[in-house]
Amino acid sequence: MPATMTVPEILTELAALEDPKMRAANEKRGDDHGINLSKMRALAKHVKVDHAVAKELWATGETPARLLALLICKPREFSADELDGMLRETRPPKVNEWFVSYIAKKSPLAEEMRLRWFGDADPTVNAAAWSLTSERVVKKPEGLDLDHLLDLIEHDMKDAPSRPQWAMNETLANIGIHNPELRPRALAIGNALQVLADYPTAPGCISPFAPIWITEMSKRLDH
Repeated sequence: MPATMTVPEILTELAALEDPKMRAANEKRGDDHGINLSKMRALAKHVKVDHAVAKELWATGETPARLLALLICKPREFSADELDGMLRETRPPKVNEWFVSYIAKKSPLAEEMRLRWFGDADPTVNAAAWSLTSERVVKKPEGLDLDHLLDLIEHDMKDAPSRPQWAMNETLANIGIHNPELRPRALAIGNALQVLADYPTAPGCISPFAPIWITEMSKRLDH
């Protein structure tokens, strides 16, 4: 393959990586692609970081192309309006997960976007705000009103759609883990709401049920 690839060449490579069995498995989770993500990352290394190509790939609207775009773009090059527009199009779970983790959280506009997206009527957008909030709870909690966040979680998490519910639950857990003085309240909220209490957890993994998550992780931090 040439050192630099055109968008049509990249799309041809992506099509060649499609595996029908993997697509069937992914579609059960709502992801409309059949590409092994390790192979996707290998292709991204070959293409190299190229923001202009990434924007062209994103514009195709195709999930494989968008996943690759998220691996080769430059997060700091996106404007606030571009980030907002992209987030609102991230319906497939893996595209959403990668956008929030690789772009929104790494953007210098992360805090601006967190505030812009907080309370948005679109569950996907609101969830991103909560994910960014959870990140701030851990890395830069100064200035956050943690008691108010707990009020919102206590009031809204039980009946929230799945994406924001998951992100709110992560925020609840991180508040409890990293703030011993608020841990009793975080545990009480988790126990009262019972969100993700029945979530299937693989052996050796920590349950996402907040009281279990908080208890296990705080033990590790406290020691």
